[in-house]
Amino acid sequence: MNALALSETSSAVQPQLLSGRRYDAPLPVLSRTGDRERLLAEIEASGLTGRGGAGFPTAIKIRAVARDRSPVVVANGTEGEPASAKDKVLLVANPHLVIDGAVVAARLVGAREIVLAVGRGDAAAIAALERAVAERRDKGVALRIAAAPTRFLAGEESALVNWLNGGPAKPTIERPFERGVYGRRTLVQNVETLANVALIARHGADWFRRLGTAKEPGAALVTVLGAVRAPGVGEIELGMTLREVIALFGGMTAIPQAFLLGGYFGTWVTAHDTLDLPFTNESLRPLGASLGARLLIVLPQDACGLAETARVVRYLERQSAGQCGSCFFGLAAIAGVFERLASGGVAAPQAVERLSRLVAQVEGRGACALPTGAAGLVTSALRVFAREIDAHAAGGCCGPHRSRVLPVPDANDNEWN
Repeated sequence: MNALALSETSSAVQPQLLSGRRYDAPLPVLSRTGDRERLLAEIEASGLTGRGGAGFPTAIKIRAVARDRSPVVVANGTEGEPASAKDKVLLVANPHLVIDGAVVAARLVGAREIVLAVGRGDAAAIAALERAVAERRDKGVALRIAAAPTRFLAGEESALVNWLNGGPAKPTIERPFERGVYGRRTLVQNVETLANVALIARHGADWFRRLGTAKEPGAALVTVLGAVRAPGVGEIELGMTLREVIALFGGMTAIPQAFLLGGYFGTWVTAHDTLDLPFTNESLRPLGASLGARLLIVLPQDACGLAETARVVRYLERQSAGQCGSCFFGLAAIAGVFERLASGGVAAPQAVERLSRLVAQVEGRGACALPTGAAGLVTSALRVFAREIDAHAAGGCCGPHRSRVLPVPDANDNEWN
């Protein structure tokens, strides 16, 4: 595992993220249909799933796009999740591996254009990609870099495609694998997923499966923050316990109260329930949690989980596209009630009851996953911080005056284009 501090994402850093097992072998040319089918079968046998959060099987997604005559490949490195930095670090440290994977994907689906999408504010990643593209000599494909708005939702694949087509970076009902960039079928893959595609193309499914578990094979990049000695990004083997993952980041600096797993669409879990669980979706599913954006935040005992959650929920509400009532009205109401809950006072029981009603009204609705993700975060907070709620009701917690643990941007970026 190679952990990298978040402050070290400049181009001067050269960790071997996702490449320590070498990638000097040439990429397959895939000039014949049989070659493409064999590699697709290899990717399918590897068990590789998307590393952007949804975890969809990569081979199935590629096959869905390969039916078109002139598809487009989009390498998605926008990473709108404020607490995650894995894609930024990968793009800075190893842009060629990401581009290799995009080139392989383009050859598999027959695409002649690759869009390398990155967040507009990620200057180091943009610079690394610009240098890498200038050094490439890939035949048959055109590479271009697109700097997308730095919104939480801008990286959602339909929002990203809508922006690439000249619209705002807001989710739509279009499915990119059916109608994407220029109206063509479009393969949108997370940059870490594509880096793994390049490695599987070189070394095969058996090599990839040497790490991880039978159901969730391979390695993954994770961001670990909060009460740990060396917060940052690192590469882990799927199936390691949370305790082992945290140890690779220097161990904890305080007694943990809870963990936030998966990101701001993620789930709060109590620390004692999860420390010795494998870091896999299969193990976390009974707790209502998942790997999501592969983010792990350690909340110390002296932090207020309600105040932390209130700030995140308000951030999510402000990042809403405002296209659906579940976000425009529902998230605004949830954020307001949760802020009152975090402030403390005798109204806490009524706030909990109202939050339960509001969550039920927004969950599973809207054009994107934002209301459902926010609802899940709130539900898990009400469960995990039940004692904190009682303390707030009795006036025994200073709530939002405590030190902050979760990174939330102060400014609200209103740019959608």
